[in-house]
This record gives sequence, structure tokens and C-alpha cells, in this order.
Amino acid sequence: MGLQGIRGNAYWIGLTGLSTANMNAAFADIAKAGGTTVRTWGFNEVTSASGNYYQSWSGSTPTINTGSTGLQNFDNVVAAAKANGIRLIVALTNNWSDYGGMDVYVKQILGSSNHDLFYTDASVQTAYKNYVKTFVTRYVNEPTILGWELANEPRCKGSTGTWSGTCTTATITAWAKTMSAYIKSIDSNHLVAIGDEGFYNQPSAATYPYQGSEGVDFDANLAISTIDFGTFHSYPIPWGQSSDPQGWGTQWIADHATSQNKAGKPVILEEFGVTSSQTTVYTAWWNEVVSSGIAGDLIWQSGSHLSSGDTPNDGYAVYPDGAVYPIMTSHAAALKARA
Repeated sequence: MGLQGIRGNAYWIGLTGLSTANMNAAFADIAKAGGTTVRTWGFNEVTSASGNYYQSWSGSTPTINTGSTGLQNFDNVVAAAKANGIRLIVALTNNWSDYGGMDVYVKQILGSSNHDLFYTDASVQTAYKNYVKTFVTRYVNEPTILGWELANEPRCKGSTGTWSGTCTTATITAWAKTMSAYIKSIDSNHLVAIGDEGFYNQPSAATYPYQGSEGVDFDANLAISTIDFGTFHSYPIPWGQSSDPQGWGTQWIADHATSQNKAGKPVILEEFGVTSSQTTVYTAWWNEVVSSGIAGDLIWQSGSHLSSGDTPNDGYAVYPDGAVYPIMTSHAAALKARA
């Protein structure tokens, strides 16, 4: 399936006005470290057009940007990835307000702030499907695309925390069934995943990421027939696991390997990060990835020093001249050897 190996997140590569030369340079940095796949954003919802964006809204009417600042720019991302032997995992909307995401659909179509209506309202679902159809079918025969993700980190609540109060794990699982089946109906050539954080639905569990309170049931979602691989993220400290983030994250990987084996589908650790003791923590986590059999991992996030300046750094970015890169390169070799 092409999921085995090491890769990185570069959400910014099609959204920050990069030249094709700088896109190539960024992908080249990842490839030099043994990277084979990059996860990036295939969305940017705006209500006033500026910079790179993929869909603009006037009232309840969306218009997909097929021009040089929109899908033609994503064409450049695909071409630069291909030139560097990189394949792409592309997320199609965002739980969070960064680059628009779900809340723009709900606000523009329904005039509501209830985040979870994105999953249940028929008119919102139609608008999302229309966007997905245009984006996905443009690349239906493009082997550089490894897979599509329904969203980045879908939850019942978004950036504002406002919701209807009725969203449960069943809500997001039903939505994932509907939308993954839809993508499969228009593109049988590419893998489909949810793009979620891998939260479990065990209400009596000791720690929050296992308790199901965000509306995600990892095992139920992985069992969906039109979902090809599972995704999980690991941010122990923001998730309240600050006493032993390394140990907690290691167990988190082991538990998802168990889910992977039970489902018989590959699972990837597609985002992870700490902002201190990175080399120590990542070494432990990468050792667990290799030994547990998890299909692969994507660091959050890949960084490059480009002619236009440094790529975005939220405190997690790793750059080619930093301390993490040599360890990452060794990990890539270990995963390749395991495969």
C-alpha cells in the first residue's frame, strides 16, 4: 500500500505562496532524510480571496478556485513531490479554524456556530461532497497521491467549542462511513483514511484520550469497510499527560499496534510532537514504532530553510540542521530494513 516508512507533515507547502523552486527544495529536504510520503492540506476556505486558497464563499455559495492561486497551485505541489520521489496524503478539510475548515461550511450555509452540524446537515454534506468531488477527481489518475483524508482531526467540537450537544462517537462514525464511501465511489485508485487523532471510546479508561469524549471511536472507525488505513496523533502534554509524556506516548503507540493487528489494516502515527527533549522522546517513540509493527509515522512537522525564509514553526518543527534530523534519518533506514 505504500504506507510503510517515514514521512513528514508539510501542511504549508501549498498555502504560503511558495515558488515551485522552494516547493522542490522543501520536498528535497524530506527526501534526503529518507522520507517517502508527505501529508499536506488540500483545503483553505476563505470569505475574501487573498493568497493561496481553494474555495471562497459568498454567503452560502462556495466557489472552488481552479486558478493559479488554487488548484493550479496544488498541481505544482503534486509535480514537486513527484520530482522528489515523494507521495502525498491529502486532508480535505479541518476540524480547526486554521485555513477555514468545517466551521466555515456551517456558518456560511446555516448561519450557525454549532460545529457538529458539519457531520449531520444535508446541505453542508452536499457542499463538502461537491468540493471533494472537484479536488479528488482532478487527481484520480495521479499516482503521486497516496491517499485522501476526510479531515484533519475531526471532533464533535471545533476551535470555538460551540456545538449542539448531541454529537457522539456514532455521529462521526456515521459521517466517516458516508464520506469514505463517497470518495471510493469517485476514486477507486487511492487509499482513504479519516485523519483523526486515534482517540478510543472507553469511558471508564484512566486518561482522557481513551475516554471517547471528543466523539472519536478509533476501533469502530477502523472497521469501516471503505477506510483503508487508520491514523492516530500523539501530543501527550496538550492532552494532559505531562507527568510522563514519553512513557504515555510509547503505550499509545503499542495500543494502536494492537488495534492495527486486530483490524488487519495498516495504522500510521501521522502526527506527533513534544517541544522539549525531542531527541530523547522521539528516539523512544520511533523504537516503539519499529518494534510494534505500526506501519509508519509522520513527524509534526517538517521544516526547511528556504530562500523565502524558514517554513512555519509552531514549536514542533524540525529542520535539516537540527538535532532531530540525524535520528530521523536513522529511523527511516530502520523502517526500510523492517519492510
